Amino acid sequence: MAKEYVVAILGATGAVGHRMIEQLAASSIPVKEVKLLASARSAGTQLKFRDQTLTVEETTPDSFEGVDLVLSSAGGSTSKKFLPEAVKRGAVCVDNTSAYRMEPDVPLVVPEVNPDTLAQHHGIVANPNCSTIQMVVALEPIRRAFGLKQIIVSTYQAASGAGQSALNEFYQQARDYLDGKEMQANILPTKGDKKHYPLAFNLLPQIDVLEDSGYSHEEWKMIHETKKIMVGDMNSPEIKVTATCVRVPVPISHGESVYFEVEDKSATVEQIRELLAQAPGVVVQDDIQHQIYPQPINAVGKGDTFVGRLRPDYENKGAFNMWIVADNLLKGAALNTVQNAEELVKRGLI
Repeated sequence: MAKEYVVAILGATGAVGHRMIEQLAASSIPVKEVKLLASARSAGTQLKFRDQTLTVEETTPDSFEGVDLVLSSAGGSTSKKFLPEAVKRGAVCVDNTSAYRMEPDVPLVVPEVNPDTLAQHHGIVANPNCSTIQMVVALEPIRRAFGLKQIIVSTYQAASGAGQSALNEFYQQARDYLDGKEMQANILPTKGDKKHYPLAFNLLPQIDVLEDSGYSHEEWKMIHETKKIMVGDMNSPEIKVTATCVRVPVPISHGESVYFEVEDKSATVEQIRELLAQAPGVVVQDDIQHQIYPQPINAVGKGDTFVGRLRPDYENKGAFNMWIVADNLLKGAALNTVQNAEELVKRGLI
């Protein structure tokens, strides 16, 4: 008889947590029991899993007794505090925060790209940043076929990437602006920084804190996560990666403009388009005659990564440009977490 798993969802009441519950319910994982965990202020909230109504519990170290699998999206400090306690009690954790991504002994995994690294886990598997995930899903088939020398990406990241409170503030700002009122900003570009600016009818070229290097931490994450996922070394010189990350007034789904150079200069747009059409998790929407290309509004609620505007770079042989869109709360977070868990179950790694 197939093993059934006791699954805990840490951060169950957040925007990603809600979607983790839905994705787990739709997954191939044989679930024996689900525990919903959150902070003390969210304890007592009732949420549905399939046809059950479950009560959210306050997270303590003992919450993980008897748990086989933890799906976590409750913030980095919470993951640092509780995931070692879960591992100590025998659970395997898939973490959607930045807490463990750059730890050398923690696999950073996108199932379409590097699932074999799951076997190297020591109790914790990290989910990459949402903007990194959709980019590597689209670029990995190209890298395998033609090699990859350089990536230059500019992101157009949705408000929800900064959490439910940022999304709510964005909606309120839009209402206030249209009503002729002054917009209030208390969260973006990042809650921990000194100044805050409105996102509604605006663009913010800062996601996460700005570092002394001149790059934001989000840009740093995209650069080093891409290298770790694709070639196993966060500092590898094998692929050059540069990122500019921008928060845009869109509720859900990130867009990315990606310039990339391949090693095989004979590669053509037609070959790349065909490759992507066959790639797992990728949907090609690239028909310029009929103005067909990916749009954030159409990606909401879908688990695929959408690719379009594929074209050669006429200034640089072996270079191409494309446009990538995905739901940052699904493939960029909850879905990728659950897909990693499905792979762990399938490979007998829990």
